[in-house]
Amino acid sequence: MFTGIIEAIGTIAAIEPKGNDARILIRTGKLDLSDVKLGDSIAVNGVCLTAVELPGEGFWADVSGETLTRTRFADIKEGSRVNLEKALTPTTRLGGHLVSGHVDGIGEIVERSPAGRSVRFRIRAADELARYIAEKGSIGVDGISLTVNAVDGAIFELNIVPHTLVETIMDDYKAGTRVNLEVDIIARYLERLLLGDRAAEASSGGITASMLAEHGFMK
Repeated sequence: MFTGIIEAIGTIAAIEPKGNDARILIRTGKLDLSDVKLGDSIAVNGVCLTAVELPGEGFWADVSGETLTRTRFADIKEGSRVNLEKALTPTTRLGGHLVSGHVDGIGEIVERSPAGRSVRFRIRAADELARYIAEKGSIGVDGISLTVNAVDGAIFELNIVPHTLVETIMDDYKAGTRVNLEVDIIARYLERLLLGDRAAEASSGGITASMLAEHGFMK
C-alpha cells in the first residue's frame, strides 16, 4: 500500500524486452534506498513494482505483459521521468489517501490551463471508471493522491498547486498525455458490498438503477 505522496522523481535508465514482458532500470534520484531490500515494493507512476536488483543508483524491476497492457508503461522510454514512492509502513503519515498501486485504467489529459499560480487539468477517464470518480473525492494520477475539483461525465478536473508541479512529473503533462488512474479503493469495495448476494454470480453486471431500487436505495 502507498499514500500517493510522491517522494522523488526518477528516470527510466534502461529497458530490456523479455518476450512479452520487460525489465526496467529506474534511477531513483533523491529517493532514499538505504532501507530498501530485494523484494520490496516501490510505486512507479502509481504501479506497484518489486525491486529485483539494487545496483546502488536505483533498482531493476520486472514489468509483466499484464502491466504493459493495462498501464501506460507501453509509452515509457529511456529517459522518461517517473513518480516514485516507497511502500508505506505502520508509522507512515497518511498524508494522501490509501493507494494500492493497482492501476484501474488509463486517462488522457484533454486540457491544461493556468489558474492563478496553479494549473488546472481536465482529464478524460475510461467510461467504466466514471462512476467511481466523485467531486471532492480522491483519485490517484500516476501515483499522485489528488482531489477531484469537478466532474463532467467521464471528464474530471484537478487544480494543481506549484509545489506538486515541482515535486512530481505533472509539469510534463500536456493535452494528449496519457496517465495511470487508480480510483478510490473505498468506492471499489462499496460497490462490491452493495451487490450483496449478487456478488457471487459469475456476471453480476455491477450496480444499476434497477438493482438499487429493488433493494430500497432508490424510489
